[in-house]
Amino acid sequence: QVQLVESGGGLVQAGGSLRLSCVVSGGALRSSAMGWFRQAPGKEREFVAALSWVGGGIYYADVAQGRFTISRENAKNTLYLQMNSLKPEDTAVYYCAAGPNVSGYDAHYDFWGQGTQVTVSS
Repeated sequence: QVQLVESGGGLVQAGGSLRLSCVVSGGALRSSAMGWFRQAPGKEREFVAALSWVGGGIYYADVAQGRFTISRENAKNTLYLQMNSLKPEDTAVYYCAAGPNVSGYDAHYDFWGQGTQVTVSS
């Protein structure tokens, strides 16, 4: 049963933009919080941004603050991550996740997508 499906990744030049999407279905729809994480080659998965599915706070990691925007479209059960002013160090596989509470810790999320590759060239 598919729960989270990301799309929107790709290859972009430094300074460019991408918008990632994550369609939520199944049991993940009952989650209260959604987040974006990323994992670069040879590095641990890191928090990017998170929000409450039913209203409330939005949280960003320092690497995302001022450049990335997380948002949701409830009617489409879709989470977005708008990424602007991309840098080569943003290159990673980006994952969306769903869980009971907004958190910057990946262990607090129950459902994960398969990931979408973002590559930023210099």
